[in-house]
Amino acid sequence: MAKVISIDPGKSKCGLVLAEISEKKVYEAIILKSELLEDYVRNLNTFENISKIIIGNGTTSREITKKIDFFKKEIIIFEEKNTSFRAKSRYFELFPISGLNFLIPREIFILNKNLDAISALIILEDYCKIKFALNQNIDFKTWLK
Repeated sequence: MAKVISIDPGKSKCGLVLAEISEKKVYEAIILKSELLEDYVRNLNTFENISKIIIGNGTTSREITKKIDFFKKEIIIFEEKNTSFRAKSRYFELFPISGLNFLIPREIFILNKNLDAISALIILEDYCKIKFALNQNIDFKTWLK
């Protein structure tokens, strides 16, 4: 089955999601330094059947597109307006608060968390007009440095 990559580009770091559209499942969600993105996508492309890459049209989308020009299939630049803001709400949809934690302000749970991978997920969901489920217990805060 063909998979897609969604990227939330940034100057110093990028969020990346690997998902299967027909299954509506996320298989991988990471945050990595922007300088590592090209090699990471190249490696993923070697092992996965990637049909397209969707890149948010924000901060460094042009530079990212040039870095991954080796990818000879479809590269789509897509609107990413407010994805960083919306990532906070989506975080709690993916990881609901339970038990006595309801008594603690929600902002405490996302304080100092990097939500770039969730922003990449939102870009993908907006593009596909569907919500995705997590394939397994994915940690959206994983950093590759």
